[in-house]
Amino acid sequence: MMDTPVTTLSEGPDDPFAVRCSASALLDDRGRVVGWSKRAEALLGYSSEEVLGRTACDVLLDPRDEDVVMAAVAACVSAGGWFGVLPVRDRGGRRVEVGCRVRAVARADGGTEWVLVGAPAEQVIQWETDRSVLDGMFRRTPIGIAVHAPDLSLLRVNRAIARFGGIPAEHYRGLRTGDFVVSRDAELVEAKLRRVLETGEPLIFTEQPCHLRHDPDRDLVVSVSAFRMQDSAGRTLGVTQMVEDVTDRYRARRRLALLNEAGARIGTTLDVERTARELADVAVTELADCVSVDLLEPVTRGQEPGRETPATVVRAAVRSISEPPSVMYPVGHTTQFPPEAPQGRCLAERRPVLEPVLELSPGWYSLDPAKAERVLELGVHSLIVVPLIARGLVLGVVSLWRWQRPEPFEEDDLTLAEEFAARAAVCIDNARRYTQQHQAALALQRSLLPREVPEHPAVEIDHRYLPADATAGVGGDWFDVIPLSGLRVALVVGDVVGHGIHAAATMGRLRTAVHTLANLDLPPDEVLSHLDDLVDRLAAEQEATDEHAPQVVGATCLYAVYDPVSRRCALARAGHPPPAVVTPDGRVDFPELPAGPPLGLGGLPFEAAELELPEGSLLTLYTDGLLAAHRRDLDEGLAQLRGALSQPARSLGDICKAVEDALLPERPGDDIALLTARTRCLAENKVATWDLPAEATAAAEGRSLVVAQLNDWGLAEMAFTTELIVSELITNAYRYSTGPVTLRLIRDRHLICEVSDTSSTSPHLRHAATTDEGGRGLFLIAQLTERWGTRYVRNGKTIWAEQPLPSVPGGADPHPSRA
Repeated sequence: MMDTPVTTLSEGPDDPFAVRCSASALLDDRGRVVGWSKRAEALLGYSSEEVLGRTACDVLLDPRDEDVVMAAVAACVSAGGWFGVLPVRDRGGRRVEVGCRVRAVARADGGTEWVLVGAPAEQVIQWETDRSVLDGMFRRTPIGIAVHAPDLSLLRVNRAIARFGGIPAEHYRGLRTGDFVVSRDAELVEAKLRRVLETGEPLIFTEQPCHLRHDPDRDLVVSVSAFRMQDSAGRTLGVTQMVEDVTDRYRARRRLALLNEAGARIGTTLDVERTARELADVAVTELADCVSVDLLEPVTRGQEPGRETPATVVRAAVRSISEPPSVMYPVGHTTQFPPEAPQGRCLAERRPVLEPVLELSPGWYSLDPAKAERVLELGVHSLIVVPLIARGLVLGVVSLWRWQRPEPFEEDDLTLAEEFAARAAVCIDNARRYTQQHQAALALQRSLLPREVPEHPAVEIDHRYLPADATAGVGGDWFDVIPLSGLRVALVVGDVVGHGIHAAATMGRLRTAVHTLANLDLPPDEVLSHLDDLVDRLAAEQEATDEHAPQVVGATCLYAVYDPVSRRCALARAGHPPPAVVTPDGRVDFPELPAGPPLGLGGLPFEAAELELPEGSLLTLYTDGLLAAHRRDLDEGLAQLRGALSQPARSLGDICKAVEDALLPERPGDDIALLTARTRCLAENKVATWDLPAEATAAAEGRSLVVAQLNDWGLAEMAFTTELIVSELITNAYRYSTGPVTLRLIRDRHLICEVSDTSSTSPHLRHAATTDEGGRGLFLIAQLTERWGTRYVRNGKTIWAEQPLPSVPGGADPHPSRA
């Protein structure tokens, strides 16, 4: 319901309350309908016979709307009138929103009657909106509006035009544009308005110069739009003009255009002198008549700039709109600027110097009095000197001169010159430091990546790491092969967003975190969740400590765990491309894994999926640079990768080479990590598994089973130690778990003993006191084994312990998992 004060509305052509458009009714002081119009019958469907004499509430009120209507009635009685929107029930029982205006009228007998005028609510709301817009355009909008008669004399202006022209609004009627705008600009405006009147084609956002008569020296730029006004019969009433002062926007756009040009033309090469010449070329004609660039001598040799004063500088570039004045030092000239000269002050104080009137600068003459006099005689009258500063180091100065343009430099020119100098300084410093920085970044990146991938009985591994083209900078791609308990192995590929030393350092931190999380034997989805938290914390820490450094904006990762005993592979990914799986028969698939968000977004879950891989399956993990090379789309990249992997069985080295040849350009624009793993399976005679009841005799039964199995494997000498380990683990499981216990032995390069139970209680290694009756089990296991640990599964945990196998005479089996 719209509760709006009573207003006076004119009955224009679109007025919904016009007599010919609106429905009307008359109510007596008891709310009975005593008058009903034909439009009311058309709107609501009730005939006059059906409503006259009945109360409006009985006929028109839906019981669901009683509170709303009664509130409106109370407000109407209190104020003597009301305007708003009410729900009304029509003859078909439907609820109709009606915009209503109610007025009280007095009767001759002293009573009161109520006149109701209504129209569909959407028409009333639209009409009110149109009225509000029209009122706002003349009273509140900052855009100037002027209404002209057909002879282009003014009929009405809004407050913005009144302020713009400097004349009170009531004095504009009958004036012309030329009465407050200088003649040359007024003639241009009227010519455009006349064309709109003649053709009917609107004028849209046309910019032109404007000088006001009360301030002719002020340069303004206005945007003019105009349209022809016509009545309902098509007769021309005049033209409405909208004027906006866009001077600041025009100057900002011009400045932005110059800056864009500078960005495109400065720093096209990694050459110091070439960059200095590009800076001079950009600034001349648009900003200055002549430009000279002087660099500190060490900078020209690619060294760190010194801090000696006065500094020795070398003229690196000079550019003029015509031949440079003969008094200008040539390129290659070496000099030292006196401290009081504008260039000397700029270097010492590390800030720009503006000399609008050069002959009034006393320090100017200290450089070379004779040369200074000749410069002034040639007409050089204004100077800007801007320092070239990068990384807080002053690299040199840029001097901008005017000797043909009559107007002196202003503060806006100084700002633009600083922008040019800032861009050029970065480019010059980049040219000087590029090689050193790139080599340092490559060294850091290589030190953070794995030098060699460890051999593992579960998979055969080969990999490739291809750094990006030197111009792109080092990236944050990485890969890892991490041995896990139970002969399982984790395969990891990740990619930090961005390039450079910062991306490489972040990659190193994430890689370290992955190793730590992998050693905790967490499932893939939990590993990614912890990494997501870490990336978020890294970004928060860096933002708090160094707001100017490149921020950690995210990373992607694919984490897979392969178990050679069960031949199952659990995978989870965080915004990373899916892996490729090649089965032994040569079929290539890209499993539909839950995508997961990239690392660093926070708050979103990751999901893991499991695949069963036949022995000899090829699992291929890669970073997105492999697919995005040559600017191809994802589907095209996956198709090419499928083709490269579907070739007949070859060595992993040949497969990696085929992928490189098929997908990669000679100079990739992004780092690329490629990891291929061919799965192996552990022979059945290498694994022994028993389910033991949760009874006190379980430990004894487990010892007997282990001894028998070790005898079968020819490892009887390990029976005593293994019995102790099994006894302690099963006893611990029996004590803290209520479900069955599973005992498993795995023989490979180590003898692995695993005891699984349904408890999630975490075991802790501790030193038992001499008076304690227990608590020495895990301590004993730690002394008897090479490694031990705990991993958790959905329905419990597994405690495992590894013992090295006795040395085999004649050398160990190189592939014990295949025996």
